[in-house]
Amino acid sequence: MRVVFLGNFGVDYSSESHHALSLETMGHEVIRLQEGRTNADKLLDETQGANLLVWVHTHGWATPEGAHHNASEAIATIRSRGIPVITYHLDLWMGLNRQKDLSGDPFYRYLDYFFATDRQMCEWLNAKTSVKGVYLPAAVYHAECYISGSKHPKANDVVFVGSKNYHPEWPYRPKLIDWLRLTYGDRFTHAGGDGDTGTIRGGRLNDFYASSKIVVGDSLNIGFNYPHYWSDRVYETIGRGGFLIMPFIQGLDEQFDDGKHLVFYEYNDFADLKNKIDFYLANERQREYIRAAGHAEVKQNHTYLLRWRRILSVVFGGGDG
Repeated sequence: MRVVFLGNFGVDYSSESHHALSLETMGHEVIRLQEGRTNADKLLDETQGANLLVWVHTHGWATPEGAHHNASEAIATIRSRGIPVITYHLDLWMGLNRQKDLSGDPFYRYLDYFFATDRQMCEWLNAKTSVKGVYLPAAVYHAECYISGSKHPKANDVVFVGSKNYHPEWPYRPKLIDWLRLTYGDRFTHAGGDGDTGTIRGGRLNDFYASSKIVVGDSLNIGFNYPHYWSDRVYETIGRGGFLIMPFIQGLDEQFDDGKHLVFYEYNDFADLKNKIDFYLANERQREYIRAAGHAEVKQNHTYLLRWRRILSVVFGGGDG
C-alpha cells in the first residue's frame, strides 16, 4: 500500500515519525510530506496513485496554497479519486481554547475518518459533522518498547516527565510538580525542557524510566472528571520500563488493572498520592512486579503497530468503527 503522510517530520521523535515507521514495518510505502512546507499542489501530485492520505494537522500550522489549489480543494480532489483521507490525533481539543479549530478550520470537515484518543470528541464528530469519529487510544512506538538495563545519571526515587508549563487550562500540573519537589526534595527529579534534566529522548529516556523507582504521571483532565482521554505518556512510561502511579481517569481502568500494571491515586488527593509513593518505595518486590507486568501488557496490546492495523481494518476492511 502507498501511504502519503502529511505531518510534522522535522524531528525523529514526533508521533508522525513513529506512525510512519510503524506503517513501514508493516510493509507499506510511506511518502513523508512536511506540514507547513508542502503546498496543496504538491500534495495533489504526491497522492497520484496513492491508496491513503494521512494528514496530522498540527494546531496553529497551515498548508500553503498552491498556484492552482488550496488545502480544502486538494482534499476534495483527492477524495474524488477514491483515496480515503484520515487523521489520527493524540491531543485533546474539547474544553480547550483549540476547540475552536474544529469549527473554524475547514480541514476538519473534509476528512473521511478522524481517529481520536478522546471518546467524547468522537461522539461530537459523529453527531455534528459528516466525519466518522473513531475512538482509538494512544500507544508507544514498538522499537522503543523495552526495559533498559542501563542507569541514567539523573534517575531518582521519584520522577516526573513532562513540561511544567503545560496548558494554561491545566494549573494542576505545576501544583503537582511543586508538591513533589517540596515533599521529596533531592529524592525527586523533574525531567523535561523546563525541568532538572532538559529534554530526554530516545534510549536515554528508556534508561531514565527503568532506573527510576517511581514515575508520577499526569494528564489534562478537565474538572478532574473528563473520561476516556489520557496522555500518550501512560503508554510511553509503562512501555519503556517505568513504574507508574497515575491519577484515576474513567476508562483507563479498561486498559490497565490497578495494582497489576500501574497504580492509581485520586486526582488532587496528595495524601493518597504520598501514601502510595511511600508504600512502593518501601516495597521493591511489588513495585518491580508491577513494572514488569505493565511493560508486558503494553508490549502485547498497546503499540502503534497494533493501532495502525486497527486503523487500516476500519478504513479498508470494514472493521467496526
